[in-house]
Amino acid sequence: QVQVVESGGGLVQAGGSLRLSCTASGNIVQVNAMGWYRQAPGKERELVAVITGSPTPTYAASVKGRFTISRDIAKNTAYLQMNNLKPEDTAVYSCNADGFGPDYYTFDVWGQGTQVTVSS
Repeated sequence: QVQVVESGGGLVQAGGSLRLSCTASGNIVQVNAMGWYRQAPGKERELVAVITGSPTPTYAASVKGRFTISRDIAKNTAYLQMNNLKPEDTAVYSCNADGFGPDYYTFDVWGQGTQVTVSS
């Protein structure tokens, strides 16, 4: 019923920037929160940034000051602007969206992920 699609990953040198996009589509009345998570090889998935209806997004300590999450509510789209990238940011970045559709059915959907590789 609801799909989440990410885009914008790629290969970049350390110190460079990338912008990820995540769009939720389908039978949606409201998206409550959209978040970016990442998983590096051999490591568990971790939260990168989450944006909800509150004024202040949540960031992992490791990305605070370098990454910025924003949202276009009308488009059900979230963006992750990543600046000053480091090799340790290399991971598969996945987007999650939760909310509800008609008749208040709820959804909590993950995208397929996009690879971000930062070379030193």
